[in-house]
Amino acid sequence: MADPIHQFEIQKIFTLGHIGNQEIAFTNSSAYMFGAVAVISILMLGGSAGRHLIPTRFQSMAELSYEFVANTLKSSIGEEGMRFFPLVFSLFMFILTANMIGIIPYTFTTTSHLIVTVALALLVFLTVFIYGIYKNGLKFFKLFVPHGIPIYILPLIMVIEVISFLSRPVSHSVRLFANMLAGHITLKVFAGFVTSLSALGAVGAAGALLPLAMTTALTGLELLVAFLQAYVFTILTCIYLNDALHPGH
Repeated sequence: MADPIHQFEIQKIFTLGHIGNQEIAFTNSSAYMFGAVAVISILMLGGSAGRHLIPTRFQSMAELSYEFVANTLKSSIGEEGMRFFPLVFSLFMFILTANMIGIIPYTFTTTSHLIVTVALALLVFLTVFIYGIYKNGLKFFKLFVPHGIPIYILPLIMVIEVISFLSRPVSHSVRLFANMLAGHITLKVFAGFVTSLSALGAVGAAGALLPLAMTTALTGLELLVAFLQAYVFTILTCIYLNDALHPGH
């Protein structure tokens, strides 16, 4: 049976240069990230070209994507949150596209690597912190002082709130990474059963029907998970950005 971990291996395509003794390489992960950006660019440029009265497929997909993210932002933060629309829309579309590309057999899933999801989560975390300080000044730290807490337990609650705030990038990134990693390993394992049993002749081929059915069902489930994980990452981003706009609420 094929190694289910092999699909996550980073492979160098060519070397870009060196910083000291550290090689800077363009990898398969980099290529698929550029590919995701290219797919999104084609979708949005194709959707905005012409602006037909009767929308084309590209236009419909672009408009649905825009409205979905805009409505998510408004429902989570309000109209004031639309200033973050470019960031939230870019994150949602990149994660969704990268997840969907990764489901195609023999492709690479960039969001199954922790370093990628951590980078996205840190982008959100630093945006919240920097913009929160910029907009609210020291009032931003009211985020760590919930209303109505008795004074004698306030220090303990503040410590818990600070730890919770600092752990956001961890939970934000690990949730996406773990779900994509586990789903793809499961798919690879069942697909491996199909391949191994099919090589045993007619009896093996008959025995491979159940793993094949499971692989098909899991592929459909992974399509749903790919969307849900992009949505969960986006909605958590909106919730965190709300803290930057309205600390202490």
